[in-house]
Amino acid sequence: MREHVPQVCARYHKAVELLGRRWTGAIISVLLEGRTRYATFREAIPGITDRMLSERLRELEAEQLVVRHVTADIPVRVEYELTAQGRDLELAVSAIGNWAEKWLPAPKSAGKRSA
Repeated sequence: MREHVPQVCARYHKAVELLGRRWTGAIISVLLEGRTRYATFREAIPGITDRMLSERLRELEAEQLVVRHVTADIPVRVEYELTAQGRDLELAVSAIGNWAEKWLPAPKSAGKRSA
């Protein structure tokens, strides 16, 4: 007789796959601080390339976690902000940050950033 194997919830799986993509957690962490310009992401997230940042921001926008604001100044000003749906990730991101502080060794480079 075969033992019952529990199935992974499809919604949970989609959420983990979305949020577990490289750079996504760092981008959300920065956005939890408030509306953010593109250059600020580059300063706050060492190692992220323009291509990856643009791609992840588009993905998060498509999933309705992030909204893009364009102001017709000269030069044009573009900022990104979490939607209510994106802000609801704050507890999850904070919990991951707390877990990391407790269980992961400190990185050898000095750039410490809390979630």
